[in-house]
Amino acid sequence: MKGFLVIFFTQQNRRHHGKMLGDWLVDLAKEMGLRGATLATGIEGFGHSGKLHSAHFFELADQPTEVRLVLTEEESIRLFERLEGEEIALFYTKTAVEFGVIGKLAGGPPHQP
Repeated sequence: MKGFLVIFFTQQNRRHHGKMLGDWLVDLAKEMGLRGATLATGIEGFGHSGKLHSAHFFELADQPTEVRLVLTEEESIRLFERLEGEEIALFYTKTAVEFGVIGKLAGGPPHQP
């Protein structure tokens, strides 16, 4: 299949609707019926402001966070339309990709995406 890898970049201390922004994005993807989302945290990074964000032993609130999704074009359109209606600003990358599943599930028929 053809689609997009979309990566949202944020920090662990950012919140939206009472949740950490990364968790909210993962929950939104599930609510919208998207095929999956991965939340990952980084050790250190900096953004457009030049401010260093890092995970410290005693304070993880400023830890860099990414949410990754692989989407069809239609799913991407729906997600970005939904995000336009929210009161948030998010930096993202969107890259064209080919994706699919190879092989078959143990003891079952080939996986159908």
